[in-house]
Amino acid sequence: MALHQSQPGRRDDVFDLYARDLSEQPLPKFRMPENSSLPDTVYNLIHDELLLDGNSRQNLATFCTTYVPPQAQQLMQDCVDKNMIDQDEYPQTAEIEHRCVHILADLWNAPDAKTTLGCSTTGSSEAAMLGGLALKWKWRKRQEAAGKPADKPNLICGPVQICWHKFARYFDVELRELPILDGELCMTAAQVAEAVDENTIGVVPTLGVTFTGVYEPVEEISKELDRIEAERGLDIPIHVDAASGGFIAPFLHEDVVWDFRLPRVKSINASGHKYGLSPLGVGWAIWREPEDLPEELIFNVDYLGGQVPTFALNFSRPAGEIVAQYYQFLRLGRKGYTEVQGACADTAQYLAAELKKTGHFDMLYNGDGGLPAVCYSLKNSADRGYTLYDVSERLRMRGWQIASYPLPANRHDLIVQRVMVRHGIGRDLMELLIEDMSRTIEFLDRNPMSNREAKASFHHGR
Repeated sequence: MALHQSQPGRRDDVFDLYARDLSEQPLPKFRMPENSSLPDTVYNLIHDELLLDGNSRQNLATFCTTYVPPQAQQLMQDCVDKNMIDQDEYPQTAEIEHRCVHILADLWNAPDAKTTLGCSTTGSSEAAMLGGLALKWKWRKRQEAAGKPADKPNLICGPVQICWHKFARYFDVELRELPILDGELCMTAAQVAEAVDENTIGVVPTLGVTFTGVYEPVEEISKELDRIEAERGLDIPIHVDAASGGFIAPFLHEDVVWDFRLPRVKSINASGHKYGLSPLGVGWAIWREPEDLPEELIFNVDYLGGQVPTFALNFSRPAGEIVAQYYQFLRLGRKGYTEVQGACADTAQYLAAELKKTGHFDMLYNGDGGLPAVCYSLKNSADRGYTLYDVSERLRMRGWQIASYPLPANRHDLIVQRVMVRHGIGRDLMELLIEDMSRTIEFLDRNPMSNREAKASFHHGR
């Protein structure tokens, strides 16, 4: 057959993907098709459907990394066929995870970073649950040793991400979530003191509150718990949820004492895929000392011919995210992380200052002293005829995804917006946002919403 000829009735060899038979009909959505199809055609159809997603770089609601350097992407591709749990088959990948654990233990000032325990996880939710489980098991052992009941554990925290609600429900723990008081942006040490009792398995301060971006006062809480132990004999440990702040504070806020420098801090969780600058999804759980992780939570599994010690909730997982995390540690070092996070903080503070200049917003948090984020409310919202929900909806027309939501508990009547500034979000992009924000406010001032249906748009990946 000549090169320019094709068999009658066949269109698979048509060069134009969108002239092939498959492209001219909708794909089945809820059942598997009967026949196979050309891979490049299926790829393009799925790729086109994914165009309906937003642009991740314009997603200013997420804490998660959206800029991934090509070298990290290639390393992930190199590891696409590796199961990180299979340490016998992939010993070097296991070694890299081991190194990351001790790099973080050192970064967070563990007494002996070389001997402590930790592991990678799928994200901060899993890591937080591991920290909570260790607290519960340690508390139960203390109660049983003292001949006291161990059937009503409670956990103290401020306004937290949903993972702690899941932990409490999954593992039968009373969650005492303290409200944000008027004039505050997080829980206080005084609130903690009123909430603890002999059934408290631990206190969980958040280093970078999800709703506002501020650090909860870990050192103050630790000192308050020291006082309570001296006066009431209650030895209550701390687990720090450093999902985001664990990769910010060591580089920008060295004077903030929140980590293993405080003896009461027994464990820390963090998201590598947030300000750790690793791609989705990797988290880390690190314990102060080996004895802080109950041995009952460590499982030695005979897996494919090798002994595998594991204490993560999940088992089989991809190795690429861990390797990409290691790449960022080596590539950036402390100096590089300081420069990246410093640039994010500077950009956040610039955004806060410019938004304040417009006169339309009351600034709750300006990006200074906590996460590189901005949190604000709308001035005179009751008289405007629209809300921040409407602002978010209007900004989506330009591709911006900005979280609008009420503050939790007793400040539920205050609607705020929060912008997260991450690696890859520069000053120029923020200037474009400010211009679009000003145009949006001008439009809504001229065209108030008489029938408002826009609702909260708050999503937070762990």
